[in-house]
This record gives sequence, C-alpha cells and structure tokens, in this order.
Amino acid sequence: MTPLPDIWAYLSQEPLLWLTATLVAYLLGDAASRAARHNPLVNPVLVAMLLLTGVLYATATPYRTYFDGAQFVHFMLGPATVALAVPLYNNLHLIRRSLIPMFGALLAGSLTAVVSALVVARMLGVEGALLLSLAPKSATAPVAIGISEQIGGLPTLTAVLVILTGIIGAVVVTPLMTLLRIRDWRARGFAVGVAAHGIGTARAFQVNDTAGAFAGIGMGLNALLTALVAPWVVWVLL
Repeated sequence: MTPLPDIWAYLSQEPLLWLTATLVAYLLGDAASRAARHNPLVNPVLVAMLLLTGVLYATATPYRTYFDGAQFVHFMLGPATVALAVPLYNNLHLIRRSLIPMFGALLAGSLTAVVSALVVARMLGVEGALLLSLAPKSATAPVAIGISEQIGGLPTLTAVLVILTGIIGAVVVTPLMTLLRIRDWRARGFAVGVAAHGIGTARAFQVNDTAGAFAGIGMGLNALLTALVAPWVVWVLL
C-alpha cells in the first residue's frame, strides 16, 4: 500500500489539484457570504484566501507550485474584465450624464491612491523596491504588476498588495458609504472601482447593478490613468 505522504507528494505536483482547490475555496467562501447575508466582513475572496493559505501552510506547498496549477484562474481575469462591458452598456444613459464628475473623481482618486501610499510608506521608513511596489496597488492586478516592473518594484509583492487593497476596500465600502450618507449608486460604485479594482467591483455588483456598472468603469479607467501617472509621481516624489 502506497504511504499517504507519497500520494500527496504526487498529487501536489498536479496542476488540476490546485485549480480545483481554488474553485472549491471560492465556492465555500461564496456559501459563507450568502449564509451571512453578504455581510462585508464575510467576503468570498477573503474567505477563499484564508482557506488556501491554511492549506498551503499545512502542506508546506510553495506558492510557485500552487500558482502553476491555479494560473488558469489568473488567465480568466481578462475575459471577466471584458464581460463588464454588458452592464456598462445597460447603464450607458446614466454614464453619459455623469462623464464630467466621473473624470474629476477619477483624477482625484487615482492621484490620491498613488501619492498617499508612497508618502505614508516613506514616512514609516520604507525604501527602495518595497516602496515602489506600493505605487500601483489600487490598479487591477495585471496592470499593477506591469507598472511595478516598469518602475522598479517587486511584481510579486505588488500582486499581494493589490489583493489586500481590494479586500479591504470591499469590506469597508458599504459601511463607510452609509456612514458618509452617500446614497447615489453611481458615486458609490465608481469610488470603490477606483480604489479597490476588481474585488471591490464584485462587491459593488452584490449590492446594486448600477453601482457595479460604475465600479467597472472606475476600475478600467483607473488602471489606464495609474499606468500613466504612477511613473511620473514616482519620479517627482522619489
């Protein structure tokens, strides 16, 4: 009879195992979110991340081994982003009426995200590549990683920061907007899309379709603007 450790050593090298583990972890996270009536603290991505982290730690599996199996999910980020065009089209009449305020909010939000991260981190003593990795944290992952490589950051660290930014944004957006008495779904959605990219956009769709559509716009436009302004801000500040 083959010892269990030998079986695990074989299975852990199979890409399908980690793809399946990722999907199962998210399904469990989504089920937990539904059971909690979509409480922002029970975010599906956060639950899935904690579950997968526990499994990887318990099995001493390197992240590279995990990613080699789960990279198909990473690939699907592209088609998922393109699919946001459907709700955008359905809300086109609202978008046309909000173009000027949106661009003002985009410029303010994008610059604030980059500048505040760099200034606060530098005040805390962060320097070099670690500091540069923070600049694109509010852009969607594929764009943020490319920006990080361009300005001399650490792409892997940037990916982690992007995920953390999205999760924090998705958790705090609903109670924060309610506390601030912001009731316009367009403003709520656009703000979370700019600040918390895809994970925040997914949360916005859970709350309201219009908010989700505007979050998708904010996510896409912020990725473009961050790619343009982040190298310039880094050059000016550092």
